[in-house]
Amino acid sequence: MVTIRKAVISDAEAIIDFQQKMAWETEQLKLVPDIITKGVNGVFEDPSRGVYYVAENEGKVVASLLITCEWSDWRNTNVWWFQSVYVLPEFRRTGIFRKMYTFIKTEVVNRNIGGLRLYVETNNTRAQKTYEALGMSSEHYTMYEWLRD
Repeated sequence: MVTIRKAVISDAEAIIDFQQKMAWETEQLKLVPDIITKGVNGVFEDPSRGVYYVAENEGKVVASLLITCEWSDWRNTNVWWFQSVYVLPEFRRTGIFRKMYTFIKTEVVNRNIGGLRLYVETNNTRAQKTYEALGMSSEHYTMYEWLRD
């Protein structure tokens, strides 16, 4: 049975591994181990940076995601962003993300958060269909970015 919970520091190793796998799967990018380790641990050290959630199956972490906050002056409340979503390949298409989404959405409603947002790669149509099936839409914004190397 899959359970969803807030991550704890002992989950950091799995989350670091997931982020390295995701970077390779999505961008063929090898993350610098020291940097990603400090980045993940930085969330546990300073909760204002975000909160990780994990899905666990029979004692094994099989998925993780990071929630970060964006202040919305229009709504006078925070909006939560899904980031760093990763599900082990053998657990994809089994409803784990849906379960995580439902868990987070309940937290949003209970805490009077303004809503949920995420970004998705333009070619990842499978994920886009999943998000749309959950009631999310992409009708308002297109994301642009500039990132340092």
